[in-house]
Amino acid sequence: MKVIKKNLLRNLKEGVFPGYLKNIAREEGVSVDLLVKKILSGRVVVPHNILRTIKEPCAIGEGMKVKINANIGSSEKYPDLKVELEKLKVAVHSGADTIMDLSTGGDVGKLRKEIINSSPVPVGTVPIYEAALRAIEKHGSIVKMKRKDFMEAIKLQAKDGVDFMTIHSGVNLKAVEILEKYPRLIGVVSRGGSFLVAWMIHNEKENPYYEYFDEVLEILKRYDVTLSLG
Repeated sequence: MKVIKKNLLRNLKEGVFPGYLKNIAREEGVSVDLLVKKILSGRVVVPHNILRTIKEPCAIGEGMKVKINANIGSSEKYPDLKVELEKLKVAVHSGADTIMDLSTGGDVGKLRKEIINSSPVPVGTVPIYEAALRAIEKHGSIVKMKRKDFMEAIKLQAKDGVDFMTIHSGVNLKAVEILEKYPRLIGVVSRGGSFLVAWMIHNEKENPYYEYFDEVLEILKRYDVTLSLG
């Protein structure tokens, strides 16, 4: 698939910046030059998938105002699209700067697209959730996921227009070894992290998001998706 637009960093390096940066700078009370400098230095991010237009984009990072993220999402027992869109509406009305779709029930692909199309603010996801759901459908178990299943979830969500993603690349075999040697009081508290720990222990293989991190970055760079390290 050919993406025609240049990503934000490349545009800024060439001295071209989108109009929405002026609005963000005004909202933050800083100059556009300072905002651009911080983005180029990696101190600030502006989650904004190259395939969509965001009505209310925002800057996150050093020197910027504190941002509020609201988590929404369906479950297996309550996969109601209308309810999730109402959650989105209430969250934005209440001041959420970003939305995270953590859906794990129903048609998660359709729900994600509806949330993205309806959201005036950046939308984030946790790809391992969908990768796990697809693995259960295809292979009957999360631990039977293949390497391509991990990457396909990221590609699919990036193509749908997701602006930022939490990728659990920080959970590796070394961390599992330490956890086994020095058990935590309540184990792995991250849902995505627990999926990966179970997969690594069962398959005796390294976390694909860690081992093939360069591939993850290439996918995200192609669609200008902001990375949140999990």
